[in-house]
Amino acid sequence: MEYRLKKMSLVAIFDAIDNRCYLLLNSSLASQYFNQMKTHSVHHIDPHTSILERLLTACVGHSESVRLMRLMVIPAQISGIADGASVPGEVSRSHIAFAMNMLLFLDLIKRVPEGNAYVEDVARNDGKVFFDHGAVRTVLISALGALPAGEIALTRVLKPLGYCLNDIYPLPRIKMTGRAYFHEDMREEMPQFFVSELHVDQFSTEFQAAAARVLESSIDPLGSDDLALLKKLEQAHSLSFDEAVALLPALLRCFSRQHGVPSLPDYEILLKESQEMAWIATEGNAFNHVTDRVPDVFALAEEQRALGRSIKAKVEVSARGTVRQTAFRAAEVERVFATEKGCIVRRVPGSFYEFISRDRIDRDGESNVLELGFDSGNATAIFQMTAADQAAC
Repeated sequence: MEYRLKKMSLVAIFDAIDNRCYLLLNSSLASQYFNQMKTHSVHHIDPHTSILERLLTACVGHSESVRLMRLMVIPAQISGIADGASVPGEVSRSHIAFAMNMLLFLDLIKRVPEGNAYVEDVARNDGKVFFDHGAVRTVLISALGALPAGEIALTRVLKPLGYCLNDIYPLPRIKMTGRAYFHEDMREEMPQFFVSELHVDQFSTEFQAAAARVLESSIDPLGSDDLALLKKLEQAHSLSFDEAVALLPALLRCFSRQHGVPSLPDYEILLKESQEMAWIATEGNAFNHVTDRVPDVFALAEEQRALGRSIKAKVEVSARGTVRQTAFRAAEVERVFATEKGCIVRRVPGSFYEFISRDRIDRDGESNVLELGFDSGNATAIFQMTAADQAAC
């Protein structure tokens, strides 16, 4: 579906006017942070609440902070008033990392109606969501404007936060490579990141040229002050509370679209060869999906199907049988495209909400440890939830 600029939604108008407007609107959490800072100082936040809740309140306000704290499973290591840092009065990297993950989770469920409906069901039943991992897509290409190429655009943020490479997953069918990152301080409790990298050089010359045109306007969401704080965090493993609050909006900006409005002809060229690159053209580095760790993904799939939700027809099971995954279909979103006759809007696949069950296994001389791995076949199949035609999913 497409229509002309005069019928566009507010999001589409901002998208068409200026890529930076798009970034500000898509980074709504960062905008909310600045609004909070205008109305009250972070020092007015109740010091008797946990460090994590204080960070969230500084960014999105009291009501959203309370909602997140009640909704999500919070690791015991960071649930208290103590900061957990080696230097008294500082905020540990674990607190900052988990706060970022919670805010990214909130951003996604606001963009994915079925995910939000599921989360509301959990809340009504006094349950909690266990955030297992988030997935992000990147592109390995030199024509990325000011943005570092490939996964470096994100790993330069993840590593100072305490994330380490867990494993590498070739995805040859879709010409991508996936890399899983776990948190060094809390391997089982902190959400992992599944960062995929699309290899533009494996596609046609026409595709490579279209990708370059789409991505060459990319900006770097991190300024010199942000990079300095990340360097300090990497070295000291902690920041002051004010520094942590200042850094969080910059971290959130990294998980957005950094390039301008794509042209419709370029988008259609990309779509012919790669559903994944077409998705990146409209969504950029936004969370492709968040994943809820549940005890029995098969039972959950049946429950969601009975509610009439667009749960995947098949549960994906890893080769070793220790990881099982399913998901809702991607939400449809309105995105702007440039044409010779002006800008138009199309409805395209956005992000989605996923579920995973993990077994406990014996590994590397340890017994009863959580299987933190992924599976290339599962990942390839789950990625199809953002395909334009999801009938076979």
